[in-house]
Amino acid sequence: MSSGADLSKMHPKLILSSSQKAHRFLFTKLRDTSTSPADFVKYSQRSMRLLAEDALAEFATTRVTVCTPCGNWSQGLTGPDPSSIVAVSIIRSGDALLEAVRYVEPDVRVGKILIQRDEDHPMKLPTLFYCKLPPEMHDDNKSDKNSPMKVLLCDPMLATGGSAILALDVLTQAPYNVSPSDIVFANMICAPEGLQAMAAKYPDVTIVTAQIDECLNEDKFIVPGLGDYGDRFFNT
Repeated sequence: MSSGADLSKMHPKLILSSSQKAHRFLFTKLRDTSTSPADFVKYSQRSMRLLAEDALAEFATTRVTVCTPCGNWSQGLTGPDPSSIVAVSIIRSGDALLEAVRYVEPDVRVGKILIQRDEDHPMKLPTLFYCKLPPEMHDDNKSDKNSPMKVLLCDPMLATGGSAILALDVLTQAPYNVSPSDIVFANMICAPEGLQAMAAKYPDVTIVTAQIDECLNEDKFIVPGLGDYGDRFFNT
C-alpha cells in the first residue's frame, strides 16, 4: 500500500508520512489495548510530531540556496511565513494533533471546528456545531488576495470521511473560500473508504497520513484501528 501508484489510486494527493519504521514501532504501542492512558499519550505525541513535520513540509515549495560554514548548499526548501498557516482542529481528537503541530511550529495560527457524527444514523452523518477561525481568513478582512492563508486541517482519524468533508466544505465556501490546493489534511490513520470519499469531493486537498488501515466495520470504525482516538488520548 505504500507505493506511489497504490497511494494515487486511493487519492491523487495522498502522502504517507516518511518515518514509517518509527510509526510502525509507535503504532504497535498505540494499537495495543493493554497500553496505559499515560503511555498512549506519550507514544501518540511522538508519532504526531513526526506527522506534523511531514504535513508542514508540504507547504515548503520554494527552492533556496543557503551558505553553510563550508560553502553553499543549493538544495534548500522554504515556505510561507508560519503565521500565514492556520492549523484547524476538528474538535475533540483533532486538538491532540493540533498541539503536536504547535509544538513543532508555535507561530501557526489556530482555528477550531466542532463536528459530531450521529451515531444513531446508519450512515453516521456529521453535523456542524461550531466554527471559530482567525478573522483574517474572512473574505471581508483579506488584505492580500495574491497571498492566501494556508490551512493545515488536523483530525487523527479518517473513517467515512464525513467529518473531514464537512470541515472542508466550511473552509472552501463563503465567507472563507480557501482553495483546496492551499489545504493539507493531516491524520494518523486513514480507512480506504474515507480516502475514496475525499477523492470524489476534494481531490486537490493534500492528505498526509501515518497509516492506512484495512477497512471500516459495520459500525463505521476503522479496522484494525486503535479504538476511539479522543477517548484514549484524553482518558475518557
